[in-house]
Order: sequence, then structure tokens, then C-alpha cells
Amino acid sequence: MRSSLKERLGRLGPIRDVSRVASGSPLILSLSRSRESAEVLTVPATLALAKRGLTLLKAKRVIEEMLDKGRVVVRLPLVEDEAALAGELTAAGCSGFRLDRPEIDVRALRERLGLTQDQFALRYALDVDTVRNWESKRRHPDAAGLAYLGVIARLPEQASLALERPLASARPPMADDGAR
Repeated sequence: MRSSLKERLGRLGPIRDVSRVASGSPLILSLSRSRESAEVLTVPATLALAKRGLTLLKAKRVIEEMLDKGRVVVRLPLVEDEAALAGELTAAGCSGFRLDRPEIDVRALRERLGLTQDQFALRYALDVDTVRNWESKRRHPDAAGLAYLGVIARLPEQASLALERPLASARPPMADDGAR
């Protein structure tokens, strides 16, 4: 029978210190099980996250959530070297991907899709004035707008299809049988 993460950490005894990285940049990380590895080594995975600024308890909970749900997104406060983090996570049986806010050139995206401003706005349920302001750099998309534009850039057909709803089905005319 497989032991729980709590039992595995309990067998280690008290952890006196986690050697944390001294400096680095924040990183939003999408973490999942590696397809190449049969098992996740929970303790090394937890320590890899704690080393980069999470408390040990928070790192443990992140790994537990990944094991339960298959994928978790977490913000690491200090990542000194992405390659070193990737190596530690791979050795622990995990796969990590960085999540970035995309920098989107709205005009280039629209032109790549072969759409006018009006068509782009209609197809993706945007206000045409908003599209014009983004293209002319008078305004910049907020975080949600950037995320949506990133989806449109990567999956334009699926983004459009996700907004579509079937027309209401035609109802047969009421029978006028003279009963009122």
C-alpha cells in the first residue's frame, strides 16, 4: 500500500532548515505529473518548491493538490534559474511550465487571421472601439483581456466556437382549434 505524503514527510523527522535561494525573479508555474515518470517523489518536489520561497507547508499542499487534481498553478517568489528548477522537478517526476502574460500585438493578430476590425470584434465578442484603441495604443488590454487575446492567438477557432450558442429551436405554431 502506498503511503501518504504526510507519512512520507513524517518519516523524515524534523526538518531544521531548507536551503533557500538567495535571489531570483517570481515565476508563475503550472505543475503536473511527468508523463515519463511512473511515480512522483513528493519530498524532493516539495523541497524544490520550498527552496524557492514557499513555506514548507504551502509547498507540501501544492504537491498534494497536484497529486489529487493532476495539475496545479502556483506563484514561486524566487526562481534563480529556470533550468535548475526544471531539473529538480524532472528528477522528482514532475513537469513544470511557466505561465506568462502574453505580449500581444492586436493588429498583427487580427491581420494574421485575415479579419477587419469589425469582423474581429464581432467574432470574439469584443467592442470595436476597444479593438481600435488597443491597435492605436491609446489603451492597453488589462490582465483578463491579455489572457483572452492569448487564447485567440493560440486557438482562434476554438475561442470563436466557445462563444457560439445554437439558435432557439423553432416552435410549431399553436393549433387554433377554436377552443378559447
